[in-house]
Formats: sequence, C-alpha cells, structure tokens
Amino acid sequence: MLEEVEHWLTHRSWSAADRPLSRLLAAKRNAGAAGTVSVVLPALDEEATVGPIVETIRRELMSEAVPLVDELVVIDSGSTDRTAEVAAAAGARVVHRDTILPRLPAEPGKGEVLWRSLLVTSGEIVCFVDADLRAFSAGFVSGIAGPLLTEPDVQLVKAMYDRPLESGRGPEGPLEPGGGQDGPLGSVEQGGRVTELVARPLLNLHWPRLAGFVQPLGGEYAVRRSLLEQLPFPVGYGVELAMLIDALDLAGLDALAQVDVGVRLHRHQDGQALGRMAATIYRTAQARLARGHRVRPVLTQFDRTDDGFTPTVHDVAAEERPPMGTIPEYRARRAPRDGRVA
Repeated sequence: MLEEVEHWLTHRSWSAADRPLSRLLAAKRNAGAAGTVSVVLPALDEEATVGPIVETIRRELMSEAVPLVDELVVIDSGSTDRTAEVAAAAGARVVHRDTILPRLPAEPGKGEVLWRSLLVTSGEIVCFVDADLRAFSAGFVSGIAGPLLTEPDVQLVKAMYDRPLESGRGPEGPLEPGGGQDGPLGSVEQGGRVTELVARPLLNLHWPRLAGFVQPLGGEYAVRRSLLEQLPFPVGYGVELAMLIDALDLAGLDALAQVDVGVRLHRHQDGQALGRMAATIYRTAQARLARGHRVRPVLTQFDRTDDGFTPTVHDVAAEERPPMGTIPEYRARRAPRDGRVA
C-alpha cells in the first residue's frame, strides 16, 4: 500500500506551474466540448471577498486572449449581506440556491449548494472554488483544471497549498509562519485542524490509498461532470471527504490527482464551528464504513452563561443527495446535448 501511495505521489502530484496557460489553451481547443470549463463559487455572506475572486477569474481566464473558463457561476445559499449584488457587479452569473430544483426543499449546507450547481452549469469540467479566499490567484482555477485538460485518465483534481493561520489581529493582520497556536511550526497543513485531527487519521486508517492527499478537505477542486453525475453529495461539510472516498471507489486512485497552487488565505472558524465540522466529517466517514446505516446523531457543545455552562445540541448532518445523473430534471436538461433519453 505504501508503495502505491508513493508511486501516486510521484505521478499524480503536480505544481500549477507545470502547465502554462498556453499549453492549457491548446489542450482545451483540441478537446472541443469535452474541454468546456465551469467555475462554481458557493457563497454565503461573502461580500468582502467574492468580488475580487470573480474579477480575477474574468480578467485572467475569461478574456478574448485567454478563454480558459467558459462560465462563472456564484450560487448564493441565502446570504443576508450584499454577496449576490457584489458578485453580479463583478461579472458573475448569480443563482440563488432555492431557485434550483424548487420541487425539492433545500437543506442547509455546502454540499447541497454544490449538488444543485450541476443543474445550472454546463461545462464538462467543473471547478469548485470557495468564495472566502483572500489574495486570490487565477492559478487556483487553471491549476486544478489543467490536469483534466491534459491528462485524459484523470477524473478529479484537488488543490494543495500552505494554509497559514492569521495572528488574530484582524483579516489583514500578520500570519503565523506555521501552524500558529494550534499546530507546529512548519506543518504543511497550516491551520487545517479538522484535517489533521479528524480527516487525515480517518483516511490513513480506513482508506490508506488516499493518504497522499495534502488537503483532502480543501474547497478548491475540479471534477469531470461525468464523474460528478455518479456521486452522492452529503448536504453539509462532509461533501469533500465523501467525494474523495466515492471517487476512489468509482474511478480508482490513478484517476485522482492534486496540484500545488501556493498559499491559501481565508477566514478561519471558531473552535465550536470546528467541532461541528469534525463531527460531520466523522459521520460522513462512518456512513461509508457501514453503507446503509442512516442515523442523525447530535453533538452537544457548551457556552458559559450566567447560569454556568449551558449545553446547545446540534444535529450532525448525515443526509445525502443522490447522484445528479438520477434526477429527472437534470437528465432532461442534458438529453439534447448527449442524445440520451430522459
């Protein structure tokens, strides 16, 4: 098993710089319809960051000179700030989550938004990018899309990066050089506490073939639509872990890859939010270790109040959406393109 992972790391781990834009554009032209690229930004109250991300992608990857990306869609999952307005002004097509597949009431969670995005995008390569990134580089998109344009056997590509923690002095404050107060200096997974404490141990113990992924929970990755159509989507935070495990089962390790895109700066969550994320990750893994075992456990956390420590109980999301390829509305939408009968 170790030899297989080492071989994978050698042959399926790259840097974004390995594929210059000129090479990607040539590969895209040769691929025809199979090389169409959609970028999806799931967004919830991200007015401070979504605009610069959209502007960068449009300026650097959607120009007449560099037409790498064919469509850029922001899926607003119920923002109460100006996220939708800012994204539209920057040039994105903005779609509200609740307007997609309205016959099915939306569940809260990131996975729900990603699942529904397949119904309002058309690219054969779908790139997911979190909308809370700061100092965003277009290399995040070109980096993860690159192997799918140049390597016919690759089905899914995750971004890997350094992830420094902020010092706590505001969003523009200095960064800890390593893991900050929650991790050792020099740690590759800088700031990824849920990854290091939950996801990475789970993968190493139960899915050791996936042990080579540096950022298994990272929100920046590209996938062929043909694979996405076959995957169930946990509605919540467990979607990234589930996608890796299920893609391994469906496509095999050699169809998965990762690309180094540099440094990722974004908003960090507080400790209780991380606890809820960790519980969801564990539950997602548990569901895959015992297929068909469906329960909705809860997580109790504590806040200090005037009465002492007060418990708050949170549901741990376990519901999943079925593969999009099984949804009649999606099949009807895709039929004219590929000749299938809905």
